[in-house]
Amino acid sequence: MRRLLVAAGAVAAITVAGCGTTATPSLQNAQLSAAEAIQQTAQKAGDVNTYAADLVVNVTDAKGGQGGVIQGTMLFQKTPQIASDINLSQVAFNGQNVPGGVRAILQGDVAYVKLDMLRTLVGATKPWIRLDLKQLGSQAGVNIDQYLAQAQQFDLKTSVAMLTASKDVKSVGSEQVGGVDTTHYSGSFPVAEAVKQLPEDQRGRMQGELANAKDVKFDAWIDAQGLPRKVELNGGKPDAGAFKAAAMFKSFNEPVSIEAPAADQVGELPQTLPHAAQQPSGTGS
Repeated sequence: MRRLLVAAGAVAAITVAGCGTTATPSLQNAQLSAAEAIQQTAQKAGDVNTYAADLVVNVTDAKGGQGGVIQGTMLFQKTPQIASDINLSQVAFNGQNVPGGVRAILQGDVAYVKLDMLRTLVGATKPWIRLDLKQLGSQAGVNIDQYLAQAQQFDLKTSVAMLTASKDVKSVGSEQVGGVDTTHYSGSFPVAEAVKQLPEDQRGRMQGELANAKDVKFDAWIDAQGLPRKVELNGGKPDAGAFKAAAMFKSFNEPVSIEAPAADQVGELPQTLPHAAQQPSGTGS
């Protein structure tokens, strides 16, 4: 379960990779190569302040069997403060659904988490748990911290930077996605090289979360404004399983509403956690 939640955060962070604001080369600037287009997208990704997306993640085990399914939505805003609302309405692992799914709302350094499993584990009485991300590292045994920390890293510039490690990206044609004309790009990037494109303080975490994917293949459908309408990722290793993720982007730079839950629905993470919550998690699954 823990690995599936971490995968959701890691994959979502990369899935937004195409969210720049550069023009589509084949439609507006034909002299740019696909690699140059990705580089230009990385440079201008910071122009996107808000976005909304639908996410689907499928995880298979080492034998090719169904390991997990994640479906949900995501809202993000960069200013006036970093905020996101990740609502994973379906989280299933080995055929077992997580009751109620998972929802996390982040506003700056504060996160609000709605996860029945966590609430039961720590003995909380309210539907939502408030977490101070600056202090969360000292709350031993609560493994949700890694997922939440990754959720804070939905910075488009950082995500697009990983794609610039690709040496084989190419345009594979023009297609319509959701009724919008797009250029389809396809390529791959080695995880080890992609991580080097990130700020130093993010490299260790991302390297760990993508440890089971030596190389990641990607497809991005980018419209005439240089914005992605769809992004797909595939990665994994034969002995460790694989993931396939898809994101459908619905809006860019439009107002989004990311509000904290009602105060009477929110409880604090107990200072003293129950014994079960403090047990080492091992390798998790």
